[in-house]
Amino acid sequence: MLEMKCVSLSLMVALAVMGCNFGVAIGGCHRPPVIFSFGDSNADTGGLFAGLGYSLNPPNGRSFFGRPSGRLSDGRLILDFLCQSLNTRFLSPYLESLGSDFRNGANFAVVGSSTHPEYKPFALNVQVMQFIHFRGRSLERAAIGTRGYINEEGFRNALYMIDIGQNDLADSFSKNLSYAEVVRTIPVVIEEIKKAVKGLYDQGGRKFWIHNTGPLGCLPQKLWLVQHKEGDLDTSKCISSYNSAAQLFNTALLHLCQAMKSELPDATIVHVDIYSIKYDLISNGMKYGFSSPLMACCGAGGPPYNYNIQMTCGNYGSQACNNGSQFISWDGIHYTEAANAIAAKRILSMEYSSPKMPFDFFCQK
Repeated sequence: MLEMKCVSLSLMVALAVMGCNFGVAIGGCHRPPVIFSFGDSNADTGGLFAGLGYSLNPPNGRSFFGRPSGRLSDGRLILDFLCQSLNTRFLSPYLESLGSDFRNGANFAVVGSSTHPEYKPFALNVQVMQFIHFRGRSLERAAIGTRGYINEEGFRNALYMIDIGQNDLADSFSKNLSYAEVVRTIPVVIEEIKKAVKGLYDQGGRKFWIHNTGPLGCLPQKLWLVQHKEGDLDTSKCISSYNSAAQLFNTALLHLCQAMKSELPDATIVHVDIYSIKYDLISNGMKYGFSSPLMACCGAGGPPYNYNIQMTCGNYGSQACNNGSQFISWDGIHYTEAANAIAAKRILSMEYSSPKMPFDFFCQK
């Protein structure tokens, strides 16, 4: 097991503010909105494992669910905390046939997804097509009076959340493209996100909550995979070129969100700066009680990254730390429940939203 230190007082205070067991406080949302989520592993609550039949091994899910829940984390994701803040249930994966409850929406996000239709089975455009199918079937059932199905009003007043782009950048860098070549792919990715938003708008969607992408160059997996020189690292010991590309993507995404406000009449579009939230967690890790902000809790190899692509979390040869609340990274790519809880609290503060709109704005009146 990895050597552990006691949880710092600053982290204990932060978690106490957020509530028991890392919980984000439940708000006064008496009529939660229907929620539809689209994206990649940062928001996937089990779609990949339901859709492709993969198994997810312990210790995934240990901190909250007590078992693997389809989430690549030891507990809840940012999406889960945001749902809790609106007093609604966790979203069921669209592809999960058993035990799903879609009365409060559905989650179309799938691990590994990007915006490139030709490369991924569950690319963003496929997720939108799945939503259109889901919407049509739900309206058919609601029209004949079947209880438990979302009606026209539910879709119209729903919140549509999008969190995608990380894999587009990561895939480009993995092909050994130069920094300039990676940057040239960004407009294509942005265009696909625009098509997705317009596609949902054409289906009646009017309320959009869009996350930008996090600091790719700070992921322990990337730091372990990439042979870098000291000059390639920034002051937080993250890969500068990867983070620079992420920031350019985020700038383009912000401009897109601003432009779509005038292109899509009566739509509400909120852009959330996830990058700044996560980079602050990493660069000021000690302040939040994270002693090794660039090291995975669950993995292999020990310091500085505890990552080995041959022995990833839950597979033979990997080990998990005793206390995930002391780590930002769970498995080298995804975040721990403790880090997700702090990130969700920051999102709810409105400090990182443009426009600065309270999340409970989306509660039904």
